[in-house]
Amino acid sequence: MFDFSEGKRYNSFVGYYRRKYGERLQKLVLDAGFSCPNRDGTVGRGGCTYCDNAAFHPGYSTAGKPLLAQIDEGIEFQKVRYPRARHYLAYFQAYSNTYAPLERLRELYEEVLCHPEVVGIVIGTRPDCVDEEKLDYLADLSSGRILPDWHRTLGLSKDQAFAGQSQNAPIVVVEYGIESCYDKTLKRINRGHDFECARKAVNMTAERGLDTGAHFILGLPGETREMLLDQCGLISSLPLRSVKFHQLQIVKGTAMEKEYSTDPSAFYRPGLDEYLDFIIDILERLRPDLYIERVAGEVPPRFVNDTPWGLVRNFEILRLLDNRLVERSTWQGRLYSPSTPLIIA
Repeated sequence: MFDFSEGKRYNSFVGYYRRKYGERLQKLVLDAGFSCPNRDGTVGRGGCTYCDNAAFHPGYSTAGKPLLAQIDEGIEFQKVRYPRARHYLAYFQAYSNTYAPLERLRELYEEVLCHPEVVGIVIGTRPDCVDEEKLDYLADLSSGRILPDWHRTLGLSKDQAFAGQSQNAPIVVVEYGIESCYDKTLKRINRGHDFECARKAVNMTAERGLDTGAHFILGLPGETREMLLDQCGLISSLPLRSVKFHQLQIVKGTAMEKEYSTDPSAFYRPGLDEYLDFIIDILERLRPDLYIERVAGEVPPRFVNDTPWGLVRNFEILRLLDNRLVERSTWQGRLYSPSTPLIIA
């Protein structure tokens, strides 16, 4: 079995920053007022059929509010749960956060990096909203060439191995919403790009040494359990550092809600017990060095039309997952093989 951290049977992202930088780095969700090309008519209108962005970020993060004010309010929000946190990552989450001219992106990213408690940025975006010029800038930013006088000192004083660790360039992470490896699914949910576009963006990003993550939604219409397991080989073949999995949640007022009400049989929506085994089946097929940042999403109940798992929280799902992995005597990567045939998207 792969030597996973913290006694886990999968490569948990929990504790990743603590192990690397000597302290917990908490994300602060930001809304910088971006849009998406499948909303404004560039490649489509209406956006992704499952999306209502208000369901995915906290109240302090609202478009139009100054970014530094969002950060200050976010710090106060996070300190309730994480009172010992000292430094934060500014998480550009809402919509597509590279969908603007480069000069505008520079202004936004460098503004938040001026905050004394911010040590890096995480950029959520679409794979069709990056290009060579933008990625070159992000690589230069993460190397210290853009902000030569930028400096932070990381590491908890209690941990002498990390105390006073100098960070002379900001952390830069790019997270892509890939959602599915199947082109027919991407078309059905109105993404406006195909999987090859995602593959190209991930490769371009990783080639520049940038931390690269991806999001996938499990249970999109038309995708069976077998299809979702088949895509694991393709996910493992991408040069990703981390991955997030979200079970599909039917958000009120979306086009997806209408589609689900018309034909619920087109959706794979397992109960929690079945989902735990399903996630383990996925973990078994993924390469063992791929960090798992999330295994399920959590949308406030007021935004969804049902709560088939009740009000169980993510930390409880992770506890159940740990126990189920032990019960099944299995681990991430147990069935992984680099020679596994790749599906055709």
